[in-house]
Order: sequence, then C-alpha cells, then structure tokens
Amino acid sequence: MKTYIASDELDWEISKIKGFSSKQLLDIPNGGFKMIKVAPNSLYPLHQHPDKTEFIYVLEGNVQITNGDECIDGTKNDFYALPHSTKHSINNISDKECVLLVGAIKN
Repeated sequence: MKTYIASDELDWEISKIKGFSSKQLLDIPNGGFKMIKVAPNSLYPLHQHPDKTEFIYVLEGNVQITNGDECIDGTKNDFYALPHSTKHSINNISDKECVLLVGAIKN
C-alpha cells in the first residue's frame, strides 16, 4: 500500500454513470477511498451495498444525498454516513461542479 499519493498526478477516470469521474486513492481488501467529481445536474441513481458502509465528505460544491427515506442537501465540509443495505443516491442539483471524498468499509 502506498503511503503517499499526489492526487494532482492521477488522471480522472470516467465512470459508467454519466457526469461522474473519480481518482482512486486507496483500494484495499476491506474498503476503498476515492475523490469523485460530479458534473452539474448529474445523478448517481439509487443503489445499495449489501456488505459495505459508505461515507461521503463534500470538498466543494453542493450535493443532495438520498439515504433511505431521507433527502439531505449538503455543501462544503458536510459529512454523510450511509449504512450497508440502505438505498442511497448522489445528486448534484446545481449548475456547478461538485467534488467529494467517498470511502467504503466492508462490514
């Protein structure tokens, strides 16, 4: 495992989901950590992880996170914890880019 990563030297990887790209910062057997760039007005649809708890930290921009029955608007420095098996989505409802740190830990 690397102990230092210069994220500016990593390329953005285009996601299968339109408007999303990422830089993989950590990939280990029990989890991972990515920087995610979300284009304006882009939606990562409802999904769930049966074996992982996911967490999101907003670096810049505005985001709307749906977590189960809750829909929460967030901005810079907000933090979300998304329990395993709970349906959730990520939505950039603004006309500006959003950057998130997204991690997951296997339960």
